[in-house]
Amino acid sequence: MFEKHINIIKKSNLNFLNPNNFAEKFNMPKSEKEILITIDDAFKSFYTEAWPYLKENKIPFILFVSTEPVGKTGYMTWDQIKEVESYSFANIGHHSHSHEYLIDVSNEEFILDIETANKIFLSELGYIPNLFSYPFGEYSKFMKDYISKNFKFGFGQHSGVIDLNKDKFELPRFPINEKYGELKRFESIINYFPLEYEKIFPEEKQLFKDTNPPRFKVDFFKEQKNLENINCYSNEGDVWEKSKTKFLNNSLTIEFREPFKPRRGRINCSLNDNGKWRWFGVQFPIKKN
Repeated sequence: MFEKHINIIKKSNLNFLNPNNFAEKFNMPKSEKEILITIDDAFKSFYTEAWPYLKENKIPFILFVSTEPVGKTGYMTWDQIKEVESYSFANIGHHSHSHEYLIDVSNEEFILDIETANKIFLSELGYIPNLFSYPFGEYSKFMKDYISKNFKFGFGQHSGVIDLNKDKFELPRFPINEKYGELKRFESIINYFPLEYEKIFPEEKQLFKDTNPPRFKVDFFKEQKNLENINCYSNEGDVWEKSKTKFLNNSLTIEFREPFKPRRGRINCSLNDNGKWRWFGVQFPIKKN
């Protein structure tokens, strides 16, 4: 299935983005669309199954590593990670130390987890990776602010296409796995364009009892067109349904049916922009009572 995904990309005439050039490309206002492959967790299956294929074809990617499981059953060893890292098209990213639900721990424990991983990366690789991937794509405003002061970019697990206007520390990614790896969906995803916006609210993505459901609003740019074609779907109450949206002065709001249920609330919005499909998603980690 993985090889079929790669072949679809190759046939689409889209280039693979080398993560070493990511910062440069991110800041280019008219750069062409490219595909960035990211792999979380450094499972041994990546090394045995995907790595030989990626190496042979020199396909660039980021491998996000959590330091605590390295060398344990089912995970890559440091020697294997160093082998991968020695190739110019491979980039090692930071994926915390424990890969626990860090949004559930105290701010101090979160910082300690990141600092523990930093020390191990320094010891094993000689540097601290500057690209970060939030475990499970979950983050609070405190976590995002901390990551923004210590890394160049932060990646979530909410779906969407990266563009110049996206927050550098809550970048979207489309999950492609056993549940979401179906070929027809994959062919659609790689042809999506970013649904750009100026600002999204609330800034605090972690929801508590008194903030669930959130007061959700998206401010779009004045020059954007066809906004009336936006459709949003959300899973409050653990049921995916079309969202009740309102537009006023280039701002979209959603009136939710009920609170989101733990563990995560999600919103996905799409727009048919004269035949170009545009997309963005949002994920809200829910604080259990």
